[in-house]
Amino acid sequence: MADADDYDSLTPEQREARDKADKARETAEQATLPYRWTQELGEVDIVVPVPKGTRGRDLVVVIQKKKLSVGLKGQDKILDGELCKEIKMEDSTWTIEDNESILIHLEKINQQQWWENVLTHHPKIDTRKIEPANSKLSDLDGETRGMVEKMMFDNQQKQMGKPTSDELKKQEAFAKFQQAHPEMDFSKAKFS
Repeated sequence: MADADDYDSLTPEQREARDKADKARETAEQATLPYRWTQELGEVDIVVPVPKGTRGRDLVVVIQKKKLSVGLKGQDKILDGELCKEIKMEDSTWTIEDNESILIHLEKINQQQWWENVLTHHPKIDTRKIEPANSKLSDLDGETRGMVEKMMFDNQQKQMGKPTSDELKKQEAFAKFQQAHPEMDFSKAKFS
């Protein structure tokens, strides 16, 4: 994967092409895994397909603080390895759905961190490209939501080399002050 400095020097079109290529590679890598997974900041959900007709008693599922193992009794494990981050074992569960898939729910210990992968030896995703579900933004109270939206706006403005919302407010206030005091010379005024 290219480093961030290289990415910063690309044009928006090149970035978009790189992002598309990275996303395609990432999607292809994830498709090779014997499971599908999704995450929120506080949790990870994994779906492991198993042969139709599989029952809970046919399975061996081990969920530990830093380890996950899933398999059918008497067969090679479907997945087995070290989790990329620690989980709360007491809040993590598994169940079988329609006798053809295992649903595993893991509660993260660190609820402020995206996971790059489920098991450390599996392909990683680029966590910088994760966009939290918009519905979650609307779940926030007004003040928190406003703060998050302001941060997102400021971040976009910075990336485009444009002024942040605070800088825009300063410029606006200065322009109003200038209009109110046409007799003053502002040619040497600086924004700090």
